[in-house]
Amino acid sequence: MENYEVVRLHVNFKTLEEFENFREYGQQELSMKEDLEGNIIENDSESPFYGVYFGNKLVGRMSLYKIDKKFDEYFDPKQDYYELWKLEVLPAYQGKGIGKNLVDFAKSLGLPVKTNARQRSDAFWEKMGFEPLSYVEERDRGENPYVWFPEGVSEQHSAK
Repeated sequence: MENYEVVRLHVNFKTLEEFENFREYGQQELSMKEDLEGNIIENDSESPFYGVYFGNKLVGRMSLYKIDKKFDEYFDPKQDYYELWKLEVLPAYQGKGIGKNLVDFAKSLGLPVKTNARQRSDAFWEKMGFEPLSYVEERDRGENPYVWFPEGVSEQHSAK
């Protein structure tokens, strides 16, 4: 398995055009494109997207949002954590360790990481060291949360 460099993606037209290759292309990218067209966001603004390039082609990406500990309903002790969304590797580049590099990058930031296993991806997340959480209806609302616990962190059990 090769080690691919994970880079923070710039918010610009080139990046947004590359996003159109991904299946998870949606409202978030469209609104970023509109903001760019309206000059609201700059090329160097803090993008939540990280990616892996193969040559000059974006072949894998994810978005990573830092969530403040006051909103933490998952981890004990309560703390800031990352929410990982839209992890996707283009089909021709799957199986090369690119997804693992993206996940390892998120884990290297030292905070717990939460994601939602979608499209029968549970086995991938478990292989990456994530664990399913106990389903709590009012918190999870149909989501399928998987989390990665750094050392000394465990699942938060609410008193509900």
